[in-house]
Amino acid sequence: MAIMRRIMKNMLIIIFLAAEGMVVGSRLLLNVVGYRDPAVPAVYIFGDSTFDVGTNNFLNDTKSKADMPFYGIDYSPSQSKPTGRFSNGYNTADCIVQLLGFKESPPPFLYLVENDTEDFNTQILKGVNFAGGGAGILHHTGKKRFGRVISMEEQIEQFSRVGDNMTRYLNESAAKGIINKSLILISVGSNDINEFLMFNVSNSSSLIQQLQQFLPDLIASYQAHLTNLINLGGRKFGILGLAPLGSVPDVRGSYGGNSSNEINAVAQLFNYGLYYMLLDLNSSKFPEFNFSFGNTYSITTEMINNPASLGLSDVATACCGNQTLTGGIPCSPNATVCEFRHKFLFWDRHHPTEYGSQLAANDLFNGGSEFVSPFNLSTLVQTS
Repeated sequence: MAIMRRIMKNMLIIIFLAAEGMVVGSRLLLNVVGYRDPAVPAVYIFGDSTFDVGTNNFLNDTKSKADMPFYGIDYSPSQSKPTGRFSNGYNTADCIVQLLGFKESPPPFLYLVENDTEDFNTQILKGVNFAGGGAGILHHTGKKRFGRVISMEEQIEQFSRVGDNMTRYLNESAAKGIINKSLILISVGSNDINEFLMFNVSNSSSLIQQLQQFLPDLIASYQAHLTNLINLGGRKFGILGLAPLGSVPDVRGSYGGNSSNEINAVAQLFNYGLYYMLLDLNSSKFPEFNFSFGNTYSITTEMINNPASLGLSDVATACCGNQTLTGGIPCSPNATVCEFRHKFLFWDRHHPTEYGSQLAANDLFNGGSEFVSPFNLSTLVQTS
């Protein structure tokens, strides 16, 4: 932890100095190349609203829901009805899984528990989505803002139950073999950072000092979660870093339409700490741990800096939310919705459109070292 804190201190200085002049090189949209047949036995998905495909529909006492119009307006399997995805259609989890050769994200764990009892044991062999809106790395994250959330700790407990069921349904060796060969996807951390900035930073002068304590502790908690997943059999991990949190429509609305360089710098710092931890986890503790780190900060920044090359025309406002920054409202039945969703990066005040998710998934799956390290998801799933 002492080494991590020294690294964080140095990176804080570098990132805050560089925040004003950061540029990401342009690139044209890559041809989408995925697998026709599933490249892994199953996909197990963890995290927050970026990956939630309906978990929070089963939580009565949460404010983090996407179960009302106009969510799902372009999701054809449900005939444009909301499914719990924080998107107009498919979300990033769906888009990644589709490139792996699956139809869409596997169903939520809570859906399988409550609605699919007969097929539970066969479905969990193909994958489960545990992600829930409002969730964070820390156990308490999300509770103050949203009420009931399913934390990473609880999601991993659910995964443990899935593993136990697989062992009883098959046998220990067969169950372990499936989990070893499957892909684990994780996207989490934005709620932890947002709540730290909202509730714990008393003034800007104390930000750096507080970050030096908070971020190493947050990364250590993330490492503990990964260690638990490795001990439960996980070997192949696709881990997404944080996007530029200071460039979402909700934040821009408070900064005169501009991004917050300070918030973006904190997201970058988290990403540096996370990647260093992943490297250390592999080199010094679990050589069997293979990972692909998705630099969603660079991926999203590229979309913002070079929208035309990617077919985007609006990278600042929310498609569902009146398409204004100062007068934007949450996506709801009372909001207006843009006509050309594929031209917008953001669907609501925090989440990408289906098209934005498709662009990100393609970079995560097929991209080069500027977007993924040490290799992309397509290469990761081929590792033994």
